[in-house]
Amino acid sequence: REFEAEIRFYSGDDPLDVWERYIKWTEQTFPGGGKDGNLSAVLERAVRALHGQQRYYKDPRYLNLWLKFGDCCNEPLDLYSYLCSQEIGTTLALLYITWAEALEARGSFRKADLIFQEGLQRKAEPLDKLQAHHKQFQARVSRQTLLALEENPDGDNTGLLEIEEPQRSSLADLKGRGKKKVRAPISRVGDAVKALNPNRSSQPQASLQLPNTPNFAVFDENSVSGPEIPTLTAQSWPAPPVPKAKENELSAGPWNSGR
Repeated sequence: REFEAEIRFYSGDDPLDVWERYIKWTEQTFPGGGKDGNLSAVLERAVRALHGQQRYYKDPRYLNLWLKFGDCCNEPLDLYSYLCSQEIGTTLALLYITWAEALEARGSFRKADLIFQEGLQRKAEPLDKLQAHHKQFQARVSRQTLLALEENPDGDNTGLLEIEEPQRSSLADLKGRGKKKVRAPISRVGDAVKALNPNRSSQPQASLQLPNTPNFAVFDENSVSGPEIPTLTAQSWPAPPVPKAKENELSAGPWNSGR
């Protein structure tokens, strides 16, 4: 009640201070890091109340509030992209460290390295902390690469940062299979790739031809040449990502009428 009253009737010049103390009190008072105290709702209210105040965009307290709110979102990576597009915390090393760690946990090592590189180019502060985390990240990737080579000595020496994820071919040239009944091939990537049967003889594929059909060019995105290493581009997010569903939260009501 005291925090709610202070927020409602606050007339100072630093409303972020009230929300920061309110969040810390909720985390320390309720078990589970404030989860039992409905911390996600407090964070969402704080984000909405302080939304658009550019004087806090370079404030570590404001960035820390957004990152805690990201833990309540279904997809934290969307929130990091939103912060980058709005220039919120882009001068602080904590944004790039948290972003890269989330990508590393999902196995996206190349994207994580790009995030570190973006922070180093912007010279995010503290720069020495960002450089230290980047070196630790590179050391972890190197160890995993060495372990992979020990398990598979016959494999190539391509590092984890240079491995490109397989992409499904879309709008590519299709060739029919079969003599009597023409069937389109199935293209699978990732875990759906199956090994070919060595005992099965390979037959030439017949081109699928449609009679009396005018020829037209089909765009093939696989043939378009592009940069080998993608660059980090900020996306114009119109609004921050929505938090997780709150179907398990109870609505407020009289305490003496329930059983």
